[in-house]
Amino acid sequence: MPDNKKLKHIKTSVFSRSMSIAKFGLSAGVQFAASKIKNTPLEEYLNIQAVHLTKELGELKGSMMKAGQMLSIYGEHFLPPEANRVLKTLQSDSPAIEWSVMQNYLRDALDEELINQLEINPTPIGSASMGQVYLVTDKNTGERMALKIQYPDVDKAIDSDVATLKKVLSFSKLLPSNLDMTEIFDEIKVMLRQELDYNREADLTEEYGRLIAGDERFKVPRVFRKYSNKKVLATEYVEGLKADHALVQSLSSSRRNRLAENFLDLYFKEIFQWSFVQTDPHLGNYKIQIDSKGLDRIVLLDFGAAKHFGSAFLNAYRKMIKGAVVADDSLFFEGSRKLGFIIDADSTEYIAQFKSFCQGTIEPFLDYADPRNNRGLISPEGTYNWKETDLPSRVMKNAFLFKNFELRTPPRDILFLDRKTAGVFMFLNVLRAQINARQIMNPYLKQVL
Repeated sequence: MPDNKKLKHIKTSVFSRSMSIAKFGLSAGVQFAASKIKNTPLEEYLNIQAVHLTKELGELKGSMMKAGQMLSIYGEHFLPPEANRVLKTLQSDSPAIEWSVMQNYLRDALDEELINQLEINPTPIGSASMGQVYLVTDKNTGERMALKIQYPDVDKAIDSDVATLKKVLSFSKLLPSNLDMTEIFDEIKVMLRQELDYNREADLTEEYGRLIAGDERFKVPRVFRKYSNKKVLATEYVEGLKADHALVQSLSSSRRNRLAENFLDLYFKEIFQWSFVQTDPHLGNYKIQIDSKGLDRIVLLDFGAAKHFGSAFLNAYRKMIKGAVVADDSLFFEGSRKLGFIIDADSTEYIAQFKSFCQGTIEPFLDYADPRNNRGLISPEGTYNWKETDLPSRVMKNAFLFKNFELRTPPRDILFLDRKTAGVFMFLNVLRAQINARQIMNPYLKQVL
């Protein structure tokens, strides 16, 4: 974890949090007016505001920081590169809270008798938006655990935090004025309420563990119910390295590709078989265990944002995917209409643009001989280079063309899956994968009728 300056307290009251971020918004407004007078380039102004906002959110924690993290995922589509680059630092550069403060939170959440059975390393191994994680040892058994302690009262400030932040982002010009972010912010509030219930996260962790049981490619930590409740979560501490660690990066291309193939296969299992998806796929939620025999595996962490999807929704979503990949327009539009992306009143121009956008996103899953592989990005062996592709920027440019149409709010669940898909792409990008993604996908497509 980065060696950041430790915080001595968190502003927990709705009033103090709102005032803190409102002051930032007022300052941003004044600076924007000044930038217009001085003819300061918009990009420079936005970069300055993003730096200030990142610092403010990192110190406030809770809903506001999580919102910043969420915006860093969606930001590729609507934020200037300078602003989005800084917001992405919220994924890893949040300052930690001093142990003396966190110890008091732990005492409020867990019986003293149980705390006395734990040997706690006071240096956190993780500092997140809504809690901090410590390495602890059960004195009775010697088992090592990751103990996540929730920050106080973050659940009470969700609505006010998100509403205030939404206004501030508009005042500071970090969000374009014509962009309707209602669905995204609604999703943030739903996700926050789910993630703040550690009993629920424990249930989801164990459920995912049962699904993956016996598959040696993956590891889900065990939950220690004895030390867990709604505000504290104790799970097995599992060693491993992040995907961008130098030792992982130094693995042979065949080993990195195998990890990428396994990760992609797991994603398809979630979508096509289980209807149960871990929807918060940033790099910090995965570790790589390097094996001396080359049987490397992926450790899966943090199931607070795991979500079950309804069969009607996912059946339509699967049809959209298969229709786009195999160029079956009737199947593609059947799924699109069931999800509300296409309606009878839509113009032929809008339908063509929507189809073009979706066709672009499935590029890595084309066959080499597919006429749509006109850029030659799929090799004769069927592999796709996830590191070198410029697909994200091309998809973003294509998305901007929708500004010429009156857009409808998409199903909220699509936002969860968009976030997952973006995270999968990033993971494969970091692994510098060159794999045959269509070969992995084909067995799952055959299940879609």
